[in-house]
Amino acid sequence: MSEKKQLVVIGGGPGGYPAAFYAADLGLDVTLIDLAENPGGVCLYRGCIPSKALLHVAKLLNEAEEAKNWGIDFGKPKIDLDKLREFKDGVINKLTGGLGQLSKARKVNFIQGKATFIDANTLKVDKVDGGEETISFENAIISTGSLPTVIPGLFIDSPRVIDSTGALELQEIPKRMLVIGGGYIGLEMGSVYAALGTEVDVVEMLPALLAAADKDLVVHLAKNLKEKFGKIMLKTKCAKLEDKK
Repeated sequence: MSEKKQLVVIGGGPGGYPAAFYAADLGLDVTLIDLAENPGGVCLYRGCIPSKALLHVAKLLNEAEEAKNWGIDFGKPKIDLDKLREFKDGVINKLTGGLGQLSKARKVNFIQGKATFIDANTLKVDKVDGGEETISFENAIISTGSLPTVIPGLFIDSPRVIDSTGALELQEIPKRMLVIGGGYIGLEMGSVYAALGTEVDVVEMLPALLAAADKDLVVHLAKNLKEKFGKIMLKTKCAKLEDKK
């Protein structure tokens, strides 16, 4: 067992790494634990950053299409999916790598692995490289983030059913896609795939898209999405999924 650490932070996302950096700036001995190679969490690896990188591409494609109204026709775009994936991953690696450098500059002890509590002041870390470490600590911050929600009854073991993480991996551009849920994540990914050429339909059980957002803004967004999507089915529940070819 190593000497007792003043602070361990479990989870290197936008909650965990700022806490670790701030504590280190205040002079504490900090250990940061995460499964990823660098800090960043869901936001940088599988959420905000990759989705915004792809939305930038979608915006460019949409503007090129709208340019026809001004007398400029760029023709039908050719999508190099491997190159697009490389661009998206490059953005992720640049930002997470930068956080890794900031972690080193602050002398934060970063451990890539999974932490498990042994007792109130002891952790076991199963390292990604296969090793194991036991850490004794005075204080701990738990910032383990989130996972995509699995809706009971609406999950089947099929490569054709993907969550937000799977959608960001861009394994293919399907001919048609059904997005279950008219929240911002579903609409973002639906917008990306629609711009890439997929026919996108949306099912939302509530009477409006983005139900928690400002209605005056949603009106304009909904109008725009009706032009880009196929069907937007409000007040509609998806009751069952079946894998049929």
